[in-house]
Amino acid sequence: MGNWVENEGLSIFVVLVWLGLNVFLFWWYYLAYDIPPKFFYTRVLLSHALALARAPAACLNFNCMLILLPVCRNLLSFLRGSSANPVGGLYVAFTYLAGLTGVIITLALILIITSSTKTIRRSYFEVFWYTHHLFVIFFIGLVIHGAGRIVRGQTAESLAEHNPELCYKNFTDWGKKGSCPIPQFSGNPPMTWKWVVGPMFLYLCERLVRFWRSQQKVVITKVVIHPFKTIELQMMKKGFKMEVGQYIFVKCPAVSKLEWHPFTLTSAPEEDYFSIHVRIVGDWTEGLFNACGCDKQEFQEAWKLPKIAVDGPFGTASEDVFSYETVMLVGAGIGVTPFASVLKSVWYKYCHDATNLKLKKIYFYWLCRDTHAFEWFADLLQSLEAQMQERNNADFLSYNIYLTGWDESQATHFVMHHEEEKDVITGLKQKTLYGRPNWENEFKTIAGQHPGSRIGVFLCGPEGLADTLNKESISNSEADPRGVHFIFNKENF
Repeated sequence: MGNWVENEGLSIFVVLVWLGLNVFLFWWYYLAYDIPPKFFYTRVLLSHALALARAPAACLNFNCMLILLPVCRNLLSFLRGSSANPVGGLYVAFTYLAGLTGVIITLALILIITSSTKTIRRSYFEVFWYTHHLFVIFFIGLVIHGAGRIVRGQTAESLAEHNPELCYKNFTDWGKKGSCPIPQFSGNPPMTWKWVVGPMFLYLCERLVRFWRSQQKVVITKVVIHPFKTIELQMMKKGFKMEVGQYIFVKCPAVSKLEWHPFTLTSAPEEDYFSIHVRIVGDWTEGLFNACGCDKQEFQEAWKLPKIAVDGPFGTASEDVFSYETVMLVGAGIGVTPFASVLKSVWYKYCHDATNLKLKKIYFYWLCRDTHAFEWFADLLQSLEAQMQERNNADFLSYNIYLTGWDESQATHFVMHHEEEKDVITGLKQKTLYGRPNWENEFKTIAGQHPGSRIGVFLCGPEGLADTLNKESISNSEADPRGVHFIFNKENF
């Protein structure tokens, strides 16, 4: 129970607070429009539709205030109802400012949501990228949505002379001598801008910082072509400082003047350059591949390499690796890239001053369908394996590579060469395993070997695997604070 609270407690608390605030705002604004005499006559026309429209609008304002904060990457690194209006729905929607802006922001929101699905992001990233910038239109429409003051309430001066609950029954005599005066109304002033002006200011500052950083000169010092159309870009930039597992956004104007794409840094902070590995899987990466001259046989001169703009680096959960004595690193497919930076940095720290290194044991798991696609990472493991053996500390890093996809001819080849000293796939002494890990057994084994320890579990991989590891982290942690505890961390960007 204690570890469940440690792993999930903060997230659950934040969600409950968020839900509570939304419920409170809905209830507060519903009553604010459904009870006061100021809106008596508006309620006569619209019934409860007025309150049912304004209460969700308050929740929308609140959430639009929040939605700008997660896209401020530098800030994070540092730390709708129907109407009974007799005028007609369509007429209001396209002739009133409130209706027209409401239609526009709804369409923008629909496009943003639908283009954010996993299928669109993976197969048509450009569609996702461009439609996502409709958020500018969304917020502009949201801010001016209330400028038409379509929601009208009785003025305070009029309420002092005209009590709607008493005067409503004799509305035919309004204005006559001895009767109720004709009520006066005024529209509510726009309120949304008050909710979003703060986050908008922060986001504007964020964009200015990004623009300034993107204008700083980046030099590509080396381009390495790895098997299976994977290229490594080694770069330098004045003042660039990174931590393990961080990521950057990259723009190549020669390919696209507007598109920025995220890549995990595969270099270590101790190196005098920073690097990314790019697998050619789409139009933009293909364009970068060609712009770097990788499609040509002859040597590419450095001055012919394309200009690159870099924004970042931005933080991830992997930065906490050195806070534990024991860690489990789990990479699935391309999710192995953050751990290239981690393992390199571990080695540099180990060689420089092992006595001050808190981290004493690494359990590394790599799950992939085709290890050939990431031979560059197998080369890194080979280097680490050899260097650890030279220092008589081969037990510092325990790794297991799981091949999750293979055909019959490959299986025959594996069996024929199984007895060789080195693995036929990776060239490592540790043999490649086939299938998927039994995570329950893995967690129990590690828990038994490190009693009373806080073990960091770091994953860069799919949601299904994240759910499995999170559950195992909770179920294999002891209730006793002095017992073993697995702390789950997942990469997201």
